[in-house]
Amino acid sequence: MTDAKKAETLELLEGLLKQAKGFGASSADAVLSDSSSVSVTRRFGKPETLSRAEEAEIGLRVFVDKKSAIVSSSDRSPEALKQMAERAVSMAKAVPEDGFSGIAEAEELAKDWPDLDLFDGTELPVEKMADLADEAEQAALEVKGVTNSEGAECGSARDMVYYVSSNGFAGGYASSGFSLSVSVIAGTAAMETDYDFDAAAFFADLMNPAEIGRSAGERAVRALNPKKGGTKIMPVVYDRRVSGSLVGALAQAVSGSAVARGTTMLKDKMDQQVFAKGLTVVDDPFLKRGRRSHPFDAEGISPQKRNIIDDGVLTGWLLDLRAARQLGLKSTGNAGRGASSPPSPRPANFFLQPGAQSLDALIADIDEGFYVTQMMGHGANTLTGDYSRGARGFWIEKGKITYPVSEMTVAGNLKDMWMNMTPANDLGRLRYGIDAPSLRVEGITVAGG
Repeated sequence: MTDAKKAETLELLEGLLKQAKGFGASSADAVLSDSSSVSVTRRFGKPETLSRAEEAEIGLRVFVDKKSAIVSSSDRSPEALKQMAERAVSMAKAVPEDGFSGIAEAEELAKDWPDLDLFDGTELPVEKMADLADEAEQAALEVKGVTNSEGAECGSARDMVYYVSSNGFAGGYASSGFSLSVSVIAGTAAMETDYDFDAAAFFADLMNPAEIGRSAGERAVRALNPKKGGTKIMPVVYDRRVSGSLVGALAQAVSGSAVARGTTMLKDKMDQQVFAKGLTVVDDPFLKRGRRSHPFDAEGISPQKRNIIDDGVLTGWLLDLRAARQLGLKSTGNAGRGASSPPSPRPANFFLQPGAQSLDALIADIDEGFYVTQMMGHGANTLTGDYSRGARGFWIEKGKITYPVSEMTVAGNLKDMWMNMTPANDLGRLRYGIDAPSLRVEGITVAGG
């Protein structure tokens, strides 16, 4: 977006706030997102779907003292914006007070911010996207044992976000994303499906399509003829495709809103050891080309790079303004919001730092265990720590990955699992936003059919 267009958009939002104050708002803020995306799905070299989406939505939040309301719209006409401001103020006057609500004080605002290299202007024609999907699928189909395809998909997206507040903050930044995935089927009478994918902010950082395809095909073939394991307590090794779920549970448990409500098992664990010694979990909003990087949060506050877990010790919460006020603390710049929703705490690039051992070394001394490559369901309770997920993967015997297993369940308690984790050294590029290397976890209950 040109500087002139950016200035025009910020002026539009500032005008909207002035109208809201004219109707009686004591303060207000607004967010605008201009986004576009294209997705191409191919199967056996032929088109399956082609989708394009463009969205431009404005979210206005107004305060009448300690009362607030949010209204969103995609209509930018002067009359629509006027009605939007009037309606929001009218709604705010009719709701109960919230003593913790309100925009940031001027001294809390980000004054300047870094260039995080989040936007790639590469134009991908539909034909090029189709070629990339075809190349990935063909590489998968060439793997011996692959018999069918569920298709390959290539996507690109762009987003321009603006945030303006009556406290004087005004800013915006652009981001981009590219993705490529393929899913194939192996076998004939008994069949197994697997996939691989990659996603990156810059097209040049995307994995080679043939590499993605080969990986998907090899994973599917490797999963053929699965067995079922018994029920016992054993070490479980989580492949890095699924290990991030254990770190994601931590992100939920350290959300300031959950702490303020008392709905997390970690609410009284600040400055205590909750992970194994030596483990560090980082929240980094400043990662160059990061999937969740941002120069300021949705309340105009500078985010912070922090070790949420430092040498196994819990050091802090993820806080927006409201949660921070409830807890008597300062915002950590972790507020995120959509056009129609209020801010809430969200992690940035949230990841467990890698360990020193390779995946093979992590497995080498396991006499019997389970290597998990796919998981089903959402079975982590961050209030009690209870954890149970469906899983498939491979049996480990005498330090080696052996035959595939499916229809398994892994269960334990997050408090014990976090204290008994060992990370491998294979974190690699952060692809999910919440990431971890392969993880070995001791003492998990594994149950087969």
